[in-house]
Amino acid sequence: MSVQPSDVVESVAYRLLDWYDRSARDLPWRVPPGSEAIPDPYRVWLAEVMLQQTTVAAVAGYFRSFTKRWPSVFDLAAADDADVMAAWAGLGYYARARNLLACARAVVRDHGGLFPDEEARLRALPGIGDYTAASVAAIAFGRPSVVIDANIERVMARHRLIETPLPAAKREIRAALAPLVPEARPGDFAQALMDLGATICTPRAPACAICPLMADCRARGRGDIERLPVKAPKKAKPLRHGVAYWIEEKGRLWLVRRPEKGMLGGMRALPGSEWTDTPPPESGVVHVDHSFTHFDLRLTLVRSKSPLAAAEGEWWPISDLDAAGLPTLYRKLVDKMREITA
Repeated sequence: MSVQPSDVVESVAYRLLDWYDRSARDLPWRVPPGSEAIPDPYRVWLAEVMLQQTTVAAVAGYFRSFTKRWPSVFDLAAADDADVMAAWAGLGYYARARNLLACARAVVRDHGGLFPDEEARLRALPGIGDYTAASVAAIAFGRPSVVIDANIERVMARHRLIETPLPAAKREIRAALAPLVPEARPGDFAQALMDLGATICTPRAPACAICPLMADCRARGRGDIERLPVKAPKKAKPLRHGVAYWIEEKGRLWLVRRPEKGMLGGMRALPGSEWTDTPPPESGVVHVDHSFTHFDLRLTLVRSKSPLAAAEGEWWPISDLDAAGLPTLYRKLVDKMREITA
């Protein structure tokens, strides 16, 4: 007898949650299944913001550090901007850190320190988009929201054999997932799908034989399962160039702050030129290549003897540069310079 759609809906949630109860990842921001603890919306929100376009492995240490230093939304709202930006250094996509502060302050100022418990009201906060609003609503407040991240996109594209290329496929994926979200334990359901994509329905060599959803996965057994979800061809990114100056004096390095608005806004950095399409005339000591969302950058490091006249900055001990909170791009330059001067 064929399985009816209503049976499929109930069966998917049951099988997935049963698997999650046995196999859930141990993550510092997560309340494990079966626990009587109540998820803290602040910790859920902080983790979801950190996890955007960043791996779980990279985020775990930052999350522990942040929550130790700023254990509540009140603490974060009262934090100094420079301290937060420095603590964020290395996570990338620094606009998230600026939005993090803006959101924390809005929650304290406008909501008495309590996160709204509905998607629409969460989306009204600074820096919270559809995904983060759905995640916080489901995981922290038990709302039956449709949560879709990259792992869930992959699971659903394969389970329902959705071959429309992304991002156009997002609408089909949402339509396929929405009826599967259970009224009970929607947060665990969303996290179970995330775990399934991260550990079993992986981009390469998915472990279909042990997948709890294998019985009705439409892509199972196909030789081309790894191509799902189908992605539109990537457009070539333009290459930009820039110069950074290494200005050293008595064991100290001259650092500046980048403008508040723009790339790496508000972060400490080495002084340097604008980033343009034209390679610099200086050959430099070393250079690094770094990829941003919309362009690639080649930054050349040039030694200089004195601070640039137009650049306000500060002398920072070279032995303590780890505490300066330099973004990854400039950390690469510092590390290369240390290699050649060691």
